[in-house]
Amino acid sequence: MKPSCTIDIDKSIHDLDTFVGRCKHFFEITNPLNLFVSEGELEHARELVTACRENKSLPADVSEGELRRAKILYDSAFHPETGQKMNLIGRMSAQVPCNMLITGGMMTFYKSNLEVFLWQWINQSFNALVNFTNRSGDAAFTNEQIAQSYVLATSGAVITAVGLNKALKRAPPVVGRMVPFFAVFAANCINIPLMRAQELKCGTAIYDSNNNKIGYSKAAAQKGISQVIISRVFMAIPGMLFTPFVMNHFEKRGVLARMPWITLPLQVALVGACLVVTTPLGCALYKQNAQLSFDHLETELRYLHLSS
Repeated sequence: MKPSCTIDIDKSIHDLDTFVGRCKHFFEITNPLNLFVSEGELEHARELVTACRENKSLPADVSEGELRRAKILYDSAFHPETGQKMNLIGRMSAQVPCNMLITGGMMTFYKSNLEVFLWQWINQSFNALVNFTNRSGDAAFTNEQIAQSYVLATSGAVITAVGLNKALKRAPPVVGRMVPFFAVFAANCINIPLMRAQELKCGTAIYDSNNNKIGYSKAAAQKGISQVIISRVFMAIPGMLFTPFVMNHFEKRGVLARMPWITLPLQVALVGACLVVTTPLGCALYKQNAQLSFDHLETELRYLHLSS
């Protein structure tokens, strides 16, 4: 066995205080290839990370590179606060493949209300699962609250999408192709706050500079959730606004009329190419452990901190 772990496993090799450093970090975490890692390898990664954190001895043949690789796998599959393994679809490494398939479907089948309803329901069900999986570790939900949030979020998103589809029915074709983006933008503003309503109601845990928990802040929850909304919309913008112009160009050239079967795979590929880049960039927009000004804390929290 090696002596106790001497590296700070939670300190990234990238500078997470900079946007570029966070981009490099999230390119590793959101890599779709992480989905193909076996359960055994994930468990081994968890054991190595835990051993490092607890300053325990490590196997003699483990290098620092293997430890760093284990931390990447750990971050891609386990919740950062609870340490619990996340469901496969809710992991950040599943964002690109899942979103490219769902977004491609939304942008291909958008003309009838039935198509809009079906694909928006699929999309918002996926988003609800992701939002729930990545909620604050201290957020406690009853089954009734989960079901209520899901129904409200999904129905709100579907109604928004169908309403936009009707309102823009006579708009130019390229605008019609953008309906899914406008629906996704509006739906994110509905879905994310509803699926994380418990955080808005009770607050999210906040810590001082020494990592001591001060309490729960609703202001911090509001800031964090608003940043999530902005990040999710940012991820969707290039693929959902660039792709309609490309498809409209092919439609004018008659390509889609000659080869209608190419519509879905082409849109999935275009969206996927954008998401491979924008997903880690969107995650990197804000620091994962964001700072909140002392003046923005609730009065009772400021009093507790000063009196402690």
